[in-house]
Amino acid sequence: MAPPAVLMVGTGEYTTGFVSGAASTSDKKVGVVGLTLFDLRRRGKVSDLSMAGVSGQKFPAIRQHLQKNISEAYNGLDVSFQSFPSDDKSNPQSYKTAIDALPQGSAVTIFTPDSTHYEIAKYAIERRIHVMLTKPATKLLSHHLDLLALARKHKVFVYIEHHKRFDPAYADAKFRSRNLGDFNYFYSYMSQPKSQLETFKAWAGKESDISYYLNSHHVDICEWMVRDAGWRPASVRASASVGIAESVGCAKGTEDTITLLVDWVRSTDDKRATGIYTASWTAPMNAGVHSQQHFHYIASKGEVNVNQAKRGYDVVDENDHSGSSLKWYNPFYMRYAPDEEGNFAGQGGYGYVSFEKFVDGVTAVNEGRVSLEELDKRGLPTLRNTVLTTAILEAGRRSLDEGGRSIEIVGEGDKIELK
Repeated sequence: MAPPAVLMVGTGEYTTGFVSGAASTSDKKVGVVGLTLFDLRRRGKVSDLSMAGVSGQKFPAIRQHLQKNISEAYNGLDVSFQSFPSDDKSNPQSYKTAIDALPQGSAVTIFTPDSTHYEIAKYAIERRIHVMLTKPATKLLSHHLDLLALARKHKVFVYIEHHKRFDPAYADAKFRSRNLGDFNYFYSYMSQPKSQLETFKAWAGKESDISYYLNSHHVDICEWMVRDAGWRPASVRASASVGIAESVGCAKGTEDTITLLVDWVRSTDDKRATGIYTASWTAPMNAGVHSQQHFHYIASKGEVNVNQAKRGYDVVDENDHSGSSLKWYNPFYMRYAPDEEGNFAGQGGYGYVSFEKFVDGVTAVNEGRVSLEELDKRGLPTLRNTVLTTAILEAGRRSLDEGGRSIEIVGEGDKIELK
């Protein structure tokens, strides 16, 4: 069977590294999705590639950007793709035309604003196209559960791009935590500098918030670490700071930093644990890292501390005039340095691995070598395995909207509800 064709929905920073008419100023200057899929095509794991956005007028500049920064940087790597809509058109619904053009067994990656995930994924699933969604899967728990039911009905693989599960330190921490006794406390912090608000200004504070965008990483990691021991979230309260994002032009009320306080319970012995998850997109500029990311896990017989912002690798570059010449880079996520032959060599980065796991799953399902149930049992970030993450994130949003009220999470499996 031929490798799957893949459609990339969304043409922004994460897909192409191209933002507001130029290369991104973040750590994703050549993107992640496009580069990874171009290399997977070189390796024979995917076939035809296409891309869908809202404005076709952007595609000529995107192609120039990819040619210069990817093809010329990696030994002539093929960066060709079919685009929707055409270069002279603008169409917010172009993803439908692009999905309709895909052959059976194809896949779609959805890296668009959070509020659009549900409709795009639903359209793809109903046409029996496999789906990768950037996190969060959806903003609403009801939408997540609806997509889960549709995926079962149409027998397609739907995978959430929780790449931190494939970070070697985080994966090893999960493994070691199994022998540390009962879950007791989890604290996490993740941030990005306020310059990112320029990238997200079209939707920041209007269609989604920083908790959905960044807390989704560690909420998922914590739930993934403790679920097999029988722990479930029982209630969520949220608090937020406001003022900085507004001062740089975001909508009134846009939260700067959001903290979720989650009560975890285990029904078998009535034990309780506490989870605190903080995310900010107004961190100071010129801090030397693009994203602070760390967590502290405490159990009855031990603890785990992971700080993935500074990994023992720093560079001083006087040519960098952004404000700080001292940088802590993260080649463990996406390694952009070419190999000895000039080819892209980042296949071991956990950002790349996350995509390859999805593509391999799609191929295995298409060839009848694995069932969707088996993929769930492997612990991959599938729709079924991320229901509680969405429940916590929506509960946090509801708590903020309702003055800090505690929101309960009740039920089991696909019968989860918020109260």
